[in-house]
Amino acid sequence: MAERMTYLLVDGENIDATLGTSILGRRPRPEERPRWDRLLEWAERAFDQDVTGLFFLAASTEMPISFVQALLAIGFKPVPLSGEGKIVDIAIQRTAEALVDRDADVVLVSHDGDFVDQVAQLCDGSRQVGVIGFTEFVNSQFRNLPGLRIFDLEYDLGAFNTPLPRVRIIPIDEFDPLDFL
Repeated sequence: MAERMTYLLVDGENIDATLGTSILGRRPRPEERPRWDRLLEWAERAFDQDVTGLFFLAASTEMPISFVQALLAIGFKPVPLSGEGKIVDIAIQRTAEALVDRDADVVLVSHDGDFVDQVAQLCDGSRQVGVIGFTEFVNSQFRNLPGLRIFDLEYDLGAFNTPLPRVRIIPIDEFDPLDFL
């Protein structure tokens, strides 16, 4: 019998678009993007088991060779896709549906409400299920799913090398006035 594992399903375009449009107000520079290797490391620590990281990307007509090679080097399995419509969303939805029948934990890296139905099916009490993103932008429907844990890409995972210019609600136990002085 295979060892239980965690599947990390990454919607990189969704994270990049949210970072650029909603947080930075411009296209992120390479040094401002998440350090994707930290997600794999965090998931291994948080779930205390092996992690398979699937990084879904729209490749259309041309394979982004240097990015794919970088993903392979840090331990992800790139899933380059082509086709019409929201191909990354379709592939993640199908993967999440296939994982319902597996004895595995699942973490989605996306803010997108298009995955709520699939994540809800995974929240069956037999596994750990999480969503990683910028918590203020995670689709609100995820918050109603029983047993789902939501993690912040910057604050919980430390996926960035420098602080992002975010405005968020601060729990009083985390408030440090020196952050504002």
